[in-house]
Amino acid sequence: MFLAFIYCSLILFFCFVLSIPFIIFGLKKHFINKRKLLSGDDTSDTINIAFFHPYCDAGGGGEKVLWSAILALQKSYPNVKIVVYTGDLNASPDEIIKRVYTRFNIKFLREVEFIYLHKRKWLEHKRYPYFTLLSQSFGSLVVGLEALYAYLPDIYIDSMGYSFTLFLFSYIGGCTTACYIHYPTITREMVKRVSSRRVGQTNRAAVAQSPFLTSAKLLYYRSFAWLYSFCGTFADTVMVNSSWTEEHINHLWGCNLSTHRVYPPCDTIAFKSLPQAPDISDGGPIKITSVGQYRPEKDHPLQLQALYELRRILPEDVWDRVKLVFIGSCRGSEDMERVKDMKDLMKHLSLENNVEFKVNIPFEELKSELSSSMIGLHAMWNEHFGIAVVECMAAGQIMVAHKSGGPKADIIEESEGSRNGFLASDEFEYARALATIIQMPSDARNKIREAARSSVDRFSTEEFEKGLLRTLDPLVTRKVKSS
Repeated sequence: MFLAFIYCSLILFFCFVLSIPFIIFGLKKHFINKRKLLSGDDTSDTINIAFFHPYCDAGGGGEKVLWSAILALQKSYPNVKIVVYTGDLNASPDEIIKRVYTRFNIKFLREVEFIYLHKRKWLEHKRYPYFTLLSQSFGSLVVGLEALYAYLPDIYIDSMGYSFTLFLFSYIGGCTTACYIHYPTITREMVKRVSSRRVGQTNRAAVAQSPFLTSAKLLYYRSFAWLYSFCGTFADTVMVNSSWTEEHINHLWGCNLSTHRVYPPCDTIAFKSLPQAPDISDGGPIKITSVGQYRPEKDHPLQLQALYELRRILPEDVWDRVKLVFIGSCRGSEDMERVKDMKDLMKHLSLENNVEFKVNIPFEELKSELSSSMIGLHAMWNEHFGIAVVECMAAGQIMVAHKSGGPKADIIEESEGSRNGFLASDEFEYARALATIIQMPSDARNKIREAARSSVDRFSTEEFEKGLLRTLDPLVTRKVKSS
């Protein structure tokens, strides 16, 4: 009986695999016919651009890129219609637009249409305890197909890193495609961590301790990297947010000629216009701010541990003046639970009098917080870029960020004479960097703050708009000529 079940399962599996080309062919034919019907009915010169951003109401840096890109397109192309595929079913279009303004100070010139996706649950990592990368990527095909059936655009832009959908919209939907990559789905560091059998967020102890499981996971990662690379070939143009991301994408996708580095939009003008916080030598509070979504990769626990180590270094009278303020948005109940866990850790480390949490605050309050703080903290390992790092520097803060990713490659300079911030790798290095800032002469601090402010103009919203439009203009122009 058991053998019969195995045989039947194998037969069904091979039948499914053999049917895939026919399914793809049938879908492709369907959308070819649909596009012909749409082009026959449409006599306007409107160009339809759709952004795939299932979590558009999350309020993070990726969402700032999305909304800034839409505004830039509206400014430059009056005949462009913008559509956003979203899975935020509990948020109305008016509510989303209102939050875009309060969070990012962005006001659109024309209406933005929203297509609501009901299958977003297929993207949630908690559904896939094993083979998460592959499962989420195939889940994105399910959600992408729902989006494609709901609305067939002229130009499709994946702005959230679901690169498998590029194949769907390009090959099957016949769309011109582009993508903005915030973070490669798989990186050489992830593969190296597995091959060196190091325990980490993407490599469990059970796998690291087993030669067999390590070999199996390496095979899985390399197979996934090939699929990821294959889907990347369906992008007509690729935008990346930093030199770190660019290096990884070019290595994986081999698309150097179609890859463009477009730094994310940082509201440098608004933050540079803020009055700088008084220097801590004046005897007031020593306020440290940490800006970032309450997500696991932002590594807020490391920042609490760094503050605990800082307490060991500073004299008690100086320590009593220190306060770390966490500022960030929560996407839902899981993020709120993380805030609760951090508060528990804060109490465990006896830091209640020196730590404060602020959740989902409006843009004006964020500016107020930054203008009253002289030191900024950021702890994400391999942060793809670091919008918060740049905006804190524009506000006149001395940043201490992780010695990896975008902050190390593009933003923070540590060489003497041109230092504009500090980099650290663990709680001890963070604590020493914070202590160095607190204990250095005020004129040395002011020199770093001035260098930080003067270094951020290349990351402005205006520069982002120029880079985005320079990259997308050939796609829009091609559609205009073909219509």
